[in-house]
Amino acid sequence: MGRDGKQGDVRMKTLIVDDELVSRKKMEKIMSHYGEVISVKNGKEALRAYTEALTDIRVFDLITLDISMPEMDGTEVLLRIREIEQAQGISKKYRVKVLMLTAKADRITVLESISAGCDDYLKKPFTIESITTKLKKIGLIA
Repeated sequence: MGRDGKQGDVRMKTLIVDDELVSRKKMEKIMSHYGEVISVKNGKEALRAYTEALTDIRVFDLITLDISMPEMDGTEVLLRIREIEQAQGISKKYRVKVLMLTAKADRITVLESISAGCDDYLKKPFTIESITTKLKKIGLIA
């Protein structure tokens, strides 16, 4: 829902990163209510999309990032994004919000995500309600 309680009111740019097609499509459908959505299936594509967006007029407001992916897992992607932000001089206040997605919400996985610099995490399977709650918690919607 948007700032005035209507869906579609908030215009944010979201990058969805998930190697599982069903999860990626479900997240695309939910996040399209909030604005522009770009989705990719692995960490390398995520870093490319993120760095390209930095040169655009409008960078990503949110990245949903699956933790368990082949080649480069979500935690490694997140660490690289935070390194890029630091190198670019982007303060913590203005950095992209990152919501980690995980099928396993064990303590170690959650702590690793937080240590890497995520804003919050969400256990799969997710719902529109659980995503809305997290978007409110991290300050992207009212």
